[in-house]
Amino acid sequence: MNISHIEHIGIAVNSLEEAIPYYEEMLGLKCYAVEEVADQKVKTAFFQVGDTKIELLESTSPDGPIGKFLEKKGQGVHHIAFAVDSVNDSLNELGEKGVQLIDKTARKGAEGLNIGFLHPKATMGVLTEICGKE
Repeated sequence: MNISHIEHIGIAVNSLEEAIPYYEEMLGLKCYAVEEVADQKVKTAFFQVGDTKIELLESTSPDGPIGKFLEKKGQGVHHIAFAVDSVNDSLNELGEKGVQLIDKTARKGAEGLNIGFLHPKATMGVLTEICGKE
């Protein structure tokens, strides 16, 4: 597995409408995209910071993963995402090494990327996403 960089850091928020102005007005960042990923029951907003992005995550349903996270833990860092050459190859390699996977194969995520999640029980409590164009 070849990790090239931190692709993004996902932050769960109650409301994009309330969170975006903080990142733009207080931090001077520019939201360049807002997108809904219906099958994950989430709406996202992206900010570029060097080679890394900040992804704000607003739940579109209380029973979705972000809705459950917000109910249990409140707003805050949700996950870290690493860019790789091939998500499926990386998931296979990690699975063979005994890492507990949430996704055994890649699925579509925001910005048209292929994504797969590793279970936080296997990653010292950090929900980890592997993502890439392939």
